Amino acid sequence: MLSRLEQEIELIKRHATILKFVVEKAPIGIIKLSELSGYPQHKVRYSLRVLEHQNLVKPSSEGAVATSKARKFIKFLPGKIKQLSRRLENLGLSFEKEGFL
Repeated sequence: MLSRLEQEIELIKRHATILKFVVEKAPIGIIKLSELSGYPQHKVRYSLRVLEHQNLVKPSSEGAVATSKARKFIKFLPGKIKQLSRRLENLGLSFEKEGFL
């Protein structure tokens, strides 16, 4: 059950890392993104596809570029991560109170 959550967190981490590099270095291609991020090209390509589907990046002849929505999303992301973290912490605390931990 938790392995799925861990996988999703790693996937989101990868997507966010790729988005950050696109915002900072656009236009940027898959090879350069792979070099900067340390992720294999096929994983970078998948992340770009997901980010494009979310309208956060778009392709150009020189490489990926961020949309106007991307910078807003990046500013929103830390707060959302904190909110989710608190929810997980509260879940853990509820089990501690019940004597499970």
